Amino acid sequence: MSDVPADRPSPWDISKEEPGKWKQKRRLADAMRRVIERLMPSDAPEDELRRAAEALERYADNLKAHPRLRYSHGFAESANAGDVGAFFDQSPLIGLANPLAPPIAIEKTGPRSATGTVTFGSAYEGPPGHVHGGFVAAAFDEVLGFVQSLSGRPGMTGTLTVRYRKPTPLHTELRFEAAYTGSERRKLFTEGRVFAGETLCAEAEGVFVSYGRERFEHLEARRAEREAQREG
Repeated sequence: MSDVPADRPSPWDISKEEPGKWKQKRRLADAMRRVIERLMPSDAPEDELRRAAEALERYADNLKAHPRLRYSHGFAESANAGDVGAFFDQSPLIGLANPLAPPIAIEKTGPRSATGTVTFGSAYEGPPGHVHGGFVAAAFDEVLGFVQSLSGRPGMTGTLTVRYRKPTPLHTELRFEAAYTGSERRKLFTEGRVFAGETLCAEAEGVFVSYGRERFEHLEARRAEREAQREG
C-alpha cells in the first residue's frame, strides 16, 4: 500500500544555523559533550578536578536562577513532531542543544527511508571499546521514529525488537539505514540496520501506534502542569 504523502519535507539538516540564544545553547551543549568525552578517560590531578567541579556547581546555581523554558523549541522526539523537517534541539538523541545527545544526524533518503549517522564517544561504553546495547536500541528507536513519521500519521513506539549481530564500536562513524514498510490500522511498521563500515552490527524492527494530535496536546498539557508544580 502507498500511504506516504508525495509532498513530504525535504531532508532535515541538523546543522542548520539557529540565531540568538539557541545558537549559544547549541555551543554550550557541544562544549559539555567535549568535557564529558575528555573527563571519562582523564587522569587529571585532584586539584584541577576540584576547581572544575566548583566552577560547574556555581554555573548550575546560576542557571537555576533563570525561569524554565516555556516554549518547547521543536519536539523532544522526531516521532512526535508530525513534521519531520522541524527542529529537535531538545532531543536526548539528536538534539544539538542537549549535551546528552551523541547527536545522531538523520537525513531522509526516499519517500519511506532515511539514514542516520553518529559516533558514540566514551560516555556510551558498555562492553570494552563498544557501545552499550541500550544506547544502540535507543538510537534505533529514534531513527525508526523518524521514518514512521513519513507515513503522515506519526505515533509512539509500541514494540522495538533489536537483534545484535556484532559488537558496535565506539569512536567510529555508524550508519543507520531505516525504512517505513507499511501499516495496519493504527500500527506503523519499520525496520532498520546499523553498520560500522561494511560490518552489520545490529538490526531492528519497530511497531509504532499512531495517535491523533489531541493525544500529544494532552501530553504537552500534562507536562506544563508538572513544570508548574516544580516551580511552585
